[in-house]
Amino acid sequence: MEAEVRRMHCNFTQQVMGLYLALCELCQLKEKTPKRGLVVRPIFPNYTKSRCQVDLIDVRSEPVGCYRFLMKYQENFTKFTILRPLKSKTASEVAYQLMDIFCAFGAPISLHSDNGREYAKKKYKTWLICGPE
Repeated sequence: MEAEVRRMHCNFTQQVMGLYLALCELCQLKEKTPKRGLVVRPIFPNYTKSRCQVDLIDVRSEPVGCYRFLMKYQENFTKFTILRPLKSKTASEVAYQLMDIFCAFGAPISLHSDNGREYAKKKYKTWLICGPE
């Protein structure tokens, strides 16, 4: 900022700039914005299948046939990862693949996701709690 002010004006000291910043309403609003910090205490799994994570990766830029998404399911304790190709990221297709994984390896106690639209659908949440129809 100092270089830009000196380019446009002469005899503009750092004290004057400090005074301007102290009185500028817009600058004060920016100062008061709370900064987001890091996670204070990370969650560590205690044993296998206690916590698992699911995420969708968009591969539409380089699709393989009709598959445009990749579902990544990871068990956090052992870091065991399962990848499944998806044609779309609809709740029913994600739920079908998760059910297939749960039948093969067992369901986790806690399943984490990024709360994307594909996981927020009411039908999907009902399926996770009550089971498929």
